[in-house]
Amino acid sequence: MDDDSDALMNIGTFARRVGLAPSALRFYDDCGVLPPVRVDGATGYRYYAPGQESRAVLVRRMREAGMPLTDVCQVLDGSGERARAVLEAHLRRVRETAEAARSAVEEILRDLEGAGGPADGERGARARLGGAELAGAVRQVAPAAAAPAGCGEHPVLGCVLIELDGQEVRLVATDRYRLAVRALRPSSPVLRPSGGEPYRILVGVPELREAAAWALRRAEAVLEAGPDGARLRDGDAPDESWELPVAAGTFPDYRQVLDALPAVRHRIVTDRAALGAALAEAGEAAGGPVIVRAGQDRLTLVPRGSAARELAAVCTGEPVPGVAFDPGVLLPAVEAGVGPDVLLEIASPELPVLVRSADQGSFSTLVMPVRADPADG
Repeated sequence: MDDDSDALMNIGTFARRVGLAPSALRFYDDCGVLPPVRVDGATGYRYYAPGQESRAVLVRRMREAGMPLTDVCQVLDGSGERARAVLEAHLRRVRETAEAARSAVEEILRDLEGAGGPADGERGARARLGGAELAGAVRQVAPAAAAPAGCGEHPVLGCVLIELDGQEVRLVATDRYRLAVRALRPSSPVLRPSGGEPYRILVGVPELREAAAWALRRAEAVLEAGPDGARLRDGDAPDESWELPVAAGTFPDYRQVLDALPAVRHRIVTDRAALGAALAEAGEAAGGPVIVRAGQDRLTLVPRGSAARELAAVCTGEPVPGVAFDPGVLLPAVEAGVGPDVLLEIASPELPVLVRSADQGSFSTLVMPVRADPADG
């Protein structure tokens, strides 16, 4: 591979050349699929060679086709015969999924026709966001907030923290067992008071979900927050707005939790839908935690009192001897992701595990492991 320093490209230049986002390139580096030829030891900046462009473009094309990363790796590094078999199998699945979706939509249309059709600052901060993107972020983060019965003396745990900060708007929720963070990029820099600190508001989950349903129908939603409260405005019709009731209280310092995480020792990429289905089955069948083990190209789930289940996976780092999870806590974190894959980053069996949406680096969830009974193996 040509690694002449004069020919190397930084991650931004390479991303534009191959049509991949820098966050995607960082993810593919983490997974060992597309590592840079050089990483600056002082700055951590990644540099890529022209000879890597064809591999990167092929990765992009396969991901655009919805291929899981486990299949992508087989096409990239397997034999020509194996690559063709994997691609043809994926094509069959795509056709079957498309046919099922077509049938479902046609049935809905028939039902609608039968029913006659559907019914007809200076002291604050401001950010312009895509309506659908905001609604999607709420869908991902809200499940990590505590249910009313679980808030106890801390009602803020039933809220979502919204931080308006420079180039980002972050949504954060936690129930002490999970911590979900989603970052959104506004269409222009956030307008906020000077001083450097993000502008923060707390919104209850039910109220935020209602606001998300309103935002979903708008191309752009303008979030305005100040001493008098918060609201969403329609970016195309400013007179149309939705009030956001703001809750009182101080949200836990989630950054302290994230900054305290040690270096990752294990990374596991697997099919998100398959892992979700396996966790759902484990939750129904087992009366306790499920043990997660990984090594080489396999992820193994061991529910209490049930047979182990193996999933194809891309594993880097040391083998995972066993981490115990409550399936009812890990499953929502997996389901909230986007795309065909999910990435688990593990530092230790006793520390929170980072669950990342493989196709969306701006969303991640921390999930606390649980103590396993020795009888669980």
